[in-house]
Amino acid sequence: MRKLSALACCALLVAVPGLALANPALAQKKNCMACHAVDKRLVGPSFKDIGSKYAKQDGAAADLATRIVKGSSGRWGPVPMPANPQVSAEDAQALSAWILEQGGKP
Repeated sequence: MRKLSALACCALLVAVPGLALANPALAQKKNCMACHAVDKRLVGPSFKDIGSKYAKQDGAAADLATRIVKGSSGRWGPVPMPANPQVSAEDAQALSAWILEQGGKP
């Protein structure tokens, strides 16, 4: 089987609707960076700390995606994470996978 070229991979990603890629740009676009940073605590914990805490838990990606959209409280201290209903389920899943990668889970 042949390997896909970088150009073919990019074309595939553009051609497949619903395939989201998460990276710091998506986190910035969705306003995550207002309270979080990749490697240091701001208002909320760093993405590395979140990823490290949940990396080995089954269902962590789905759980984080739900918390991104619906909000959460009491897991990282007294400041609650507000709900983010403007973040689509697809983007929340992509963001949660990226966050887990920051903590070392591939």
